[in-house]
Amino acid sequence: MTQAAQRPLRADARRNRERVLEGAREVFAEHGRDAQMDDVAKRAGVGVGTVYRHFPTKEALVAALAVSLFEKVLQAGRDALEHEDPWEALTNALWTGGETLSSDRAFTEIVGQAEVPFSPELQTEMYEVYSTLLDRAKASGDLRPDIVMDDIPMFMCGIGMATVKPHCCPNAWRRHLTVLIDGLRADNASGPLPS
Repeated sequence: MTQAAQRPLRADARRNRERVLEGAREVFAEHGRDAQMDDVAKRAGVGVGTVYRHFPTKEALVAALAVSLFEKVLQAGRDALEHEDPWEALTNALWTGGETLSSDRAFTEIVGQAEVPFSPELQTEMYEVYSTLLDRAKASGDLRPDIVMDDIPMFMCGIGMATVKPHCCPNAWRRHLTVLIDGLRADNASGPLPS
């Protein structure tokens, strides 16, 4: 790593980076991966050179946005662990994940394409937090016992893709997540899941 890469950003550079990320969130939420760096610069109120100084490629900017959104999903899981009721904890985390997916088309596309641009440490913590939520809900008898951790990202990818598909009901992803949550309840299981 170079000396320049190790130095913390100056206050004005940090502010510009945050402005770029905020502008990018808005532009990518509207246009998904079709968003252009020029549009990000306009929305952020900075020159396009400032955007490229912080994020040399569009993929680098998308990755930075995805990491920040994955961190929100992780924080939702951490917050959910504070709930005493295991079922409420799990469903709150799922609803927050649904809100996150619905707020950003680019994030939804990244998750849907299984592009996971975050560190192994972040991935490990995400797995541990959400596994704990599942284990607690199983132990309380609320969650069907045959759900495995790998089911959750797959379910949420489906919910995420529903956020960008036309539907006769506004915010149809909320309907779909409600049906999904009902299907996760142990009392609603019609039989064991196929292995």
